[in-house]
Amino acid sequence: MLTIEEAISLFVCLLFSYSYAVSSKIEPFYKGGKVQVSLLLCVVCHKCCNSLELSLNDLILHCYTEDITSFALSCDDELLVTASRALLLKQWDWRQAECTRSWRAIHTVPVASMTFDSTSTLLATGGCDGTIKLWDVVKQYCTHNLKGSSGVVHLVQFHPDISRLQLFSSSLDCGIRMWDLRSSQCVCVLQSHYSTVTSLSFSSDGGTMVSSGRDKICTVWNLKGRKAERTVPVYEAVESVVVLPQNKTFFEIGVTSKDLHFITAGSKGVLRVWEASTARCVYTQTLTAVSEEEEEEKDDDPRSLMYLLHMPASSRLATVTAEHNILLYQLPGLTTQQQFVGYNDEVLDVKFVGKDDSHIVVATNSCQLKVFELLTNSCQILYGHTDTVLSLDVFKKGFLFASCAKDRSVRVWQMDSDSGQVHCVAQGSSHTNAVGTISCSRLKVSFVVSGSQDCTVKVWDLPADLSTTEADIHQLTPRATEKAHDKDVNSVAVSPNDKLLASGSQDRTAKLWSLAGEGNVGLLGVFRGHRRGVWAVCFSPVDQVLATSSADGTTKLWSLQDFSCLKTFEGHDASVLKVVFVSRGTQLLTSGSDGLVKLWTIKTNECVKTLDAHQDKVWGLHGSRKDDKMVTGSADSNIAVWLDVTDVELAEEQAKQEDQILKQQELSNLLHEKKYLKALGLAISLDQPHTVLTVIKAIRQVEDSSELLEKTLLKLRLDQKESLLRYCVVWNTNARNCQDAQAVLQVLLTHVPPEELLQYQGARAHLEGLIPYTERHMQRIGRLLQASMFLNYMWQKMRVAGAPSR
Repeated sequence: MLTIEEAISLFVCLLFSYSYAVSSKIEPFYKGGKVQVSLLLCVVCHKCCNSLELSLNDLILHCYTEDITSFALSCDDELLVTASRALLLKQWDWRQAECTRSWRAIHTVPVASMTFDSTSTLLATGGCDGTIKLWDVVKQYCTHNLKGSSGVVHLVQFHPDISRLQLFSSSLDCGIRMWDLRSSQCVCVLQSHYSTVTSLSFSSDGGTMVSSGRDKICTVWNLKGRKAERTVPVYEAVESVVVLPQNKTFFEIGVTSKDLHFITAGSKGVLRVWEASTARCVYTQTLTAVSEEEEEEKDDDPRSLMYLLHMPASSRLATVTAEHNILLYQLPGLTTQQQFVGYNDEVLDVKFVGKDDSHIVVATNSCQLKVFELLTNSCQILYGHTDTVLSLDVFKKGFLFASCAKDRSVRVWQMDSDSGQVHCVAQGSSHTNAVGTISCSRLKVSFVVSGSQDCTVKVWDLPADLSTTEADIHQLTPRATEKAHDKDVNSVAVSPNDKLLASGSQDRTAKLWSLAGEGNVGLLGVFRGHRRGVWAVCFSPVDQVLATSSADGTTKLWSLQDFSCLKTFEGHDASVLKVVFVSRGTQLLTSGSDGLVKLWTIKTNECVKTLDAHQDKVWGLHGSRKDDKMVTGSADSNIAVWLDVTDVELAEEQAKQEDQILKQQELSNLLHEKKYLKALGLAISLDQPHTVLTVIKAIRQVEDSSELLEKTLLKLRLDQKESLLRYCVVWNTNARNCQDAQAVLQVLLTHVPPEELLQYQGARAHLEGLIPYTERHMQRIGRLLQASMFLNYMWQKMRVAGAPSR
């Protein structure tokens, strides 16, 4: 039976959380640069080259810390070579992230482009000095030095038929040079483009080449005649071109003949399929949530494609967008297979969505929303807003969520419970400035509330049936609009019973509103006390209490009845950006500009845990519906999912205590049985100097103690002797224990060689620490011996004086 005190302690442990641990992280791996893909995806990102092993369920990251200017991955995925600003070429074992070989690049300035041939034995490097070097990576020497290019060689590519021994390159003069590697001569310069040549692609038979450029044209070249057969105007700056295999038919994308077809990717962000013989576009990819008029008007769409790469082994295409998203498409239908987000930029908000909180939806410094599946990190990218999305909120069941943005609009999104696909079902735009915050109704899907920089809050009623198509989205109109504050509205929150609304503003106040009336919002009271703007408001799920967090670094709890401040939590060194209730309303989680997340117990005003996993402002903070995990998003582009590990840590602590008790009992039994060696080893393993001293004292109390002590100590392991020496330093500082310490030291210093003794960790410091106290003990013993001798002398004199005379 548990005592009352034990029962209360157990209840408190079950009620409160004491610790969270990061279970997974979504981190940036691509911020721009070259991309190459086959079975392995490689991207260069500033000072590192990241290689990612593609599978359906995983993403493995390897980082090579170098100041990299270019890289190349061999066709067999075995060799990875990087070029650095130090003019070194390095060959890597990408599986172990180890450099296996490095050599000088010979170029006088950094390498701008690199490529392998189809046999993975020849490597070509194009330099900023206008030269091209060819390397035999097997025999490890330079085979060719090709000169004649004007300026930076930004493109080098081997002809896929290695028997032709041809290399193609392009530089600042916009011409395409064809090099004969047998003679090391430039046999011709193909002139057609008037801007940068971005990519080359070859037909299956190797007789035709298609080039793309930023001059909005693609050119079809006859390599046998070394002339242009046709110029295809594509009406957008083309970054990449891929020639489709001629031995296959792709009816889904308009390829119905065996004629040469190619796919282009460029500034408009769509993939287009062109027929080379007629210069006709036979297929245009459809982008969701973008009308044709918008598509024609915007030539700098954030979805503009920077790379298009062919993966012939798996019949897939990979594209890279300007916003660092990597998408994999499956041929022949160009269906989206996988999406990777290379860089999230500043994370502004994050929420759990889906069944059992299986996904998270993320608002970044972008007009796109990103929905990540936590199990696989695969991502859906949602388009709809035309400016930065600022805030998110989720309805109770988790399959509907709302967003608001700088484009002055709000949108409601629905996730399919089976497929996990998300689409927009409703939108509304009535604010006159950016919408910075949004909150959903709690009891049922009936309304959303938005707060804006135009100082107003709006209540938007939702239709009873939200089923819709992408082409027919419900248009929302606000049922109530209220000028709520004198400055920007930073946060709004709906109460658990849907009858109250709280708002927080830059005007340093929070306000409580009634939502019970039809068609209007009524002010009930004002919460005053913060010294700077209020960043977040949140209702308690169990009490009539409101929590607010502010730029003054504090979090406050307010009574909804008399609007008085009940508690103030101080601990953050900067603005507190978010606050949420956890542990059934008994605790608070707060996040701040200092990059910290703090867990507070409301009853005691105590910060029980500080979580540090971010380097910048933590804008996003949300707890799961089961109250067992949370997610945070920061301006450092990192998203962290945290698990409540209170139960695990309590179990570990309890197991540790039980183990200590068992070992203490075992130690007592060993001492009772006079098994001193085992007792000493066990006490040292427990790292209990006092218990070790008890064992030493017990040994010194038996008959022939010196011999037994020596025999016992010399049987200890090296690490145990090291710990014993450390304990002796402490014991020697106390006059009551110094004799035991000196006895142990006598054995160690007598029988352990000095060379072995000096190998002990901190041995010199320990020995130096022993000297002053040992000298002090010796002086004390000397004085004591002198006093005892004087006493003996006096006693002898007294005996002589008192003896009877003869």
